Order: sequence, then C-alpha cells, then structure tokens
Amino acid sequence: MKQIIALLMALFSFSTSNSQTSIYDIAINNISGKPIDLGAFKGKYILFVNVASECGFTPQYAGLEELHQLYKDNLIVIGLPCNQFGGQEPAAEKEIQQFCTKNFGVSFLLTEKIEVKGDGQHPLYTWLCSKEKNGKSNSTVKWNFQKYIIDAKGEFVNYFYSTTKPRSQKITSTIKQ
Repeated sequence: MKQIIALLMALFSFSTSNSQTSIYDIAINNISGKPIDLGAFKGKYILFVNVASECGFTPQYAGLEELHQLYKDNLIVIGLPCNQFGGQEPAAEKEIQQFCTKNFGVSFLLTEKIEVKGDGQHPLYTWLCSKEKNGKSNSTVKWNFQKYIIDAKGEFVNYFYSTTKPRSQKITSTIKQ
C-alpha cells in the first residue's frame, strides 16, 4: 500500500510540475501601463515581436502595421519594446509610442518595455522560449524584431528571426483567414 501511495504521489508531482501555463494567463501591461487581457484574444492568432526604435530592422514597423491592417480580423500584432540588444530602445514608453505613431502609423498594440532574455526575462518570453512552457519548442531571442506566433487556440506555432519580414509567406501562410 505504501508503494502505491508513493507511486501515486510521484505521478501527481510529475503531472503538476510539467503542467503548462496558458499564454492567456500571463500578465503584461500596454505601453500606457494598463493591463492587457491576452485572454480577450482567444480565437485569433497573436504575433509577438520584440521591437526597438534605433535598430536596422526598425523599418519592419511598417510591415507589421500592414500585416495588422490586412489580417486584423484574425490576427493581433503585439510589439514589445526591448532595450537588450545594442541599447537600441533607450526611450521611455511615451516617446516610443510617439515615434511609432509618427514614423510608421503604428496602430497595433505596444506593451511596456520588457526584457526578453536573461535573469529579468518577462514571463511572456519565458513561455515563448521554453518547450517546457509552450509545449513545442525551445528558442533564444537573438536580436530585435524576432517574431513568435500563437494560433487561435493559444498554442505555440513557430518563431522567426529578425530577417523574416512581417509580410513574408512564412508568416502569412500560418495565419488562417
């Protein structure tokens, strides 16, 4: 009997330690500091992109906005400002918002500045980068404008490095219309 109880406890411990957190349960704030309810996006794809205003890939803001406009019925684009790569996002949130609106007409969702790697990695990126959390793949954010896509059920689909343009077929073929 003790062996059965020990076995059941081990199984229970194993199953709870490997349980996945839903992407929809992760807390993050918008660029104005207000909470974003990721659960409100159930039924749509979500494209998460770590962004920076002084990067060689910064012109991708225009492509992200085009993607947002083309697929807004099925896709949520979320830009996550990050200053971890070459100090290329030094501005405060208000200035980031103004820069994006003025220079690229950005109307998609922007978040507060976050860290996408290292000891201060935001829980969203812990989920996106960990197979243990997302159930599919391990990754490391290599540079600004790396893209992660989640399907309409909140399941991890894939990630794309900075060189993949927002409107590339790799991304658009993933989004169901």
